[in-house]
Amino acid sequence: MARFAVVFLLILTVTTAGSASEPAVPLPSGLATDAEARAIEVIDGSTVLLDDGETVRLAGIEAPRPVRGETAPEADTLSNEARQALSALVHGRRVGLAAGDAPRDRYGRLRAHLVRSDDGTWVQGALLAAGLARVHSLVDDRAAAAEMLAIERRARAARLGIWSLPRYGVRAAGETVNRLHSFQLVEGRVESAAVVRGRGYLNFGDDWREDFTVSIGPRDRRRFESAGIAIEDYEGRLVRVRGWIDSFNGPMIEATHPEQIEVLE
Repeated sequence: MARFAVVFLLILTVTTAGSASEPAVPLPSGLATDAEARAIEVIDGSTVLLDDGETVRLAGIEAPRPVRGETAPEADTLSNEARQALSALVHGRRVGLAAGDAPRDRYGRLRAHLVRSDDGTWVQGALLAAGLARVHSLVDDRAAAAEMLAIERRARAARLGIWSLPRYGVRAAGETVNRLHSFQLVEGRVESAAVVRGRGYLNFGDDWREDFTVSIGPRDRRRFESAGIAIEDYEGRLVRVRGWIDSFNGPMIEATHPEQIEVLE
């Protein structure tokens, strides 16, 4: 519990930052709020109920939550810590909302970035800085991804919160066969990169039928190209990929947008 006490102290520091000249984690310049409401209930580490009746799913991040069938006590501890941290940040406060390009998720919840109205603290940034969330951008929910990834990297380097636990460790490409059907961060060197029938493939081993692969669909590949990235540019590069690992000719992550792949060299 000691590691979480340190993290919670970081969150408490953020919640009292309104008296300082600068907020602890300011909203990125690329985001702008277009609505405001009061947070009246924190449902979990990434979901807030507002006094106008909206339920907000924090955009761009994923807070820890219990895994079905998980028996380790740390699973509940992590999810409770994330919920308490978010509550300390926003409960009873007025918050500004910056919605993305696709403001609703499949459950009808509003996807948005939250910023505290009194001191400008960016809620997603504060949770990431404390190691109580990780970046999980979507193809239509990528606002401020670069800023969030930078904050996450610092928290991971400091082994804060979730980053002190093996279950959230960055996996080597060769370890992914044991991590199927889960969201993971995977590091490795791209042995080969090619486009086959319009689909891009990043292969992390000699045998594409068994080794870890990243797949990029034709429509998604055009999104990479619009960002100035050709699939072949990844060949030989050390990268970190995040996403859901499925099985298709070995473990595979489907990449839909460039922010899923960080070049480490």
